[in-house]
Amino acid sequence: MSDSTEYIPPKVWTWNKASGGRFANINRPIAGPTHDHELPVGRHPFQLYSLGTPNGVKVTVMFEELLAAGHAGAEYDAWLIRINEGQQFGSGFVAANPNSKIPALVDRSGPKPIRVFESGAILMHLAEKFGAFLPAQGEARAACLSWLFWQMGSAPYLGGGFGHFYAYAPTKIEYAIDRFAMETKRQLDVLDRHLAENAYMAGDAYTIADIAIWPWYGALAKGLLYGAGEFLQVDEYRHVQRWTDAIAQRPAVKRGRMVNRVMGDPASQLHERHDASDFDTRTQDKLAPG
Repeated sequence: MSDSTEYIPPKVWTWNKASGGRFANINRPIAGPTHDHELPVGRHPFQLYSLGTPNGVKVTVMFEELLAAGHAGAEYDAWLIRINEGQQFGSGFVAANPNSKIPALVDRSGPKPIRVFESGAILMHLAEKFGAFLPAQGEARAACLSWLFWQMGSAPYLGGGFGHFYAYAPTKIEYAIDRFAMETKRQLDVLDRHLAENAYMAGDAYTIADIAIWPWYGALAKGLLYGAGEFLQVDEYRHVQRWTDAIAQRPAVKRGRMVNRVMGDPASQLHERHDASDFDTRTQDKLAPG
């Protein structure tokens, strides 16, 4: 199908063929589990079931930042969920997140396990629980939450919109790529103008707003997302570049980015994290084959 081929929607849409390009095998118009599979449970207060995508990185960075700040109660087990294999449709995962998307968190720190899903909700849950990385009141809190929700609302245009049509769709559609490239560059400009006057998203303090935005837009700014750096001319957003570099140097961010990661340099991949020592002993380059 080309751009010039007119598509006329039927009166009633039916699911009669795979859709989604590279991800067609896991796309379907219904919810619920496809198979029985209980989730493993480790020894720590928090059980995270995730993958090292931008949304997953938000939460592992948050845990590592909490631990670095001295919150020993934030110890966690991070279990790998391979979404390309449909593991997010297992009965245990669906019980943790009925939307079947990573990340999913089960907070077992209290008398009754609490499930938390959607990455922004997880960040807020942890920030409020530990009183960290979320201003307590006033203008700074309003700014932090505004930018957190900006990210949750904006990233689907970057990922499911631009990323899908630019990198994954089986057919390159000029209209779709142009439409979402324009929106992605507009979002980068929003960030760049704001960061020209602020060290971080909520002012001078590093918060969950930065933790939420950086895995998406920091990766985009460095040309690591969809290989689209040159196409989008990301180098021109110099304030985003400054902010991206500053966050990337944080030790907790470096660790958090490794957790549940399954791509890139084997030394950067820690498929599962169950103890702080795993960063030194269980990255993929240190594990014996098999």
